[in-house]
Amino acid sequence: MSKDTTDTRLAELLHHYGRRLAPGDSVIPPIVPAAVYHLPGMPAQATYQYGRFHNPTWEALEEALGFLEEAETVLFPSGMAAIAAVMFASLKAGDRVLLPSDGYYTTRVLAERYLGQLGVACDLRPTARFLEGSFAGYRLVFVETPSNPGLDICDIAAVAAATRKAGALLVADNTTMTPLGQRPLALGADVVVNADTKAINGHSDALMGHVSSRDPAFCQALRDWRRYSGAVPGPFEAWQVFRGLETLEVRHARMCASAAELANRLAGHRALVDLRYPGLPSHPGHATAGRQMATFGSMLTLTLADGAAADRFMADCPLVQPSTSFGGVRTCAERRDRWGDAVPPGFVRLSVGIEPTRALVGAVLKTLDNLI
Repeated sequence: MSKDTTDTRLAELLHHYGRRLAPGDSVIPPIVPAAVYHLPGMPAQATYQYGRFHNPTWEALEEALGFLEEAETVLFPSGMAAIAAVMFASLKAGDRVLLPSDGYYTTRVLAERYLGQLGVACDLRPTARFLEGSFAGYRLVFVETPSNPGLDICDIAAVAAATRKAGALLVADNTTMTPLGQRPLALGADVVVNADTKAINGHSDALMGHVSSRDPAFCQALRDWRRYSGAVPGPFEAWQVFRGLETLEVRHARMCASAAELANRLAGHRALVDLRYPGLPSHPGHATAGRQMATFGSMLTLTLADGAAADRFMADCPLVQPSTSFGGVRTCAERRDRWGDAVPPGFVRLSVGIEPTRALVGAVLKTLDNLI
């Protein structure tokens, strides 16, 4: 979409829910904590029947996310629940799935440990070299770009063309970018998943995830999986994420602008062994990122001399919160080797928050200067 079209759609998103309201209705969705509903007569006559089947608060968020994604959207209680639903609703014994070897490790664990027990074969391939191998024989191909935590890039449109030719389902994890930073469905992906726990909620206080697709039959399969597995979101958490979604655009703009400024200011810093940010020309995937991403994102990676230096940086910087996850209003950092990612001990994933840019850049630079 063009910038004008995107801006118009984001403006309409803030008013989308209000179009159905009657005089006196709340302008935000009500929290409906219902396990059961009034069911006189035949259940099929009732819009809501049971708390595992439907909930008005979920549906308000699904509709808003669907409006943003321009695709049907199904909500789940976490990002991993969304990924699990995609896999378990679409794979069977004898199928093969291809995953990024350098993407979010929990996705690999899910596929290798649990799908493997059901007879699904799992292969791995590095994100930056995803197009170097064939996609023949795969039922499902899963990409994550930029990858978490290394921020490697693959060409979604090229992968989509190749997987379509091979007859595989292409699923893109868009958590690191959100629908504002990248639109995998528009680039040819069949399915997009997002951990709304991160930037879409943005306040680090609720777990949530969603799946979007333009295939109604696939979305119905997801809803069936959710209904029968019981992987349903809570209404209060759905309301929290709806609240966060309404401020996503302003938060995303500040976070990405600050990340770009910080990356440019840190380039060549003597305390760093390596610095990676898709917006830097030095990033191997910079050209591809520039073609397929609307922004370069709000995360960068810093590699310091060793684990002790990384720990000192995180402890000493007053505007950095040592914690896992990313996409929240506070800048946070963590050493990803503690989770088993194949990164050096001094590797730090830095998720930029909404602190004033000048203050944040100054605090990070001063802390790194003190490490020299």
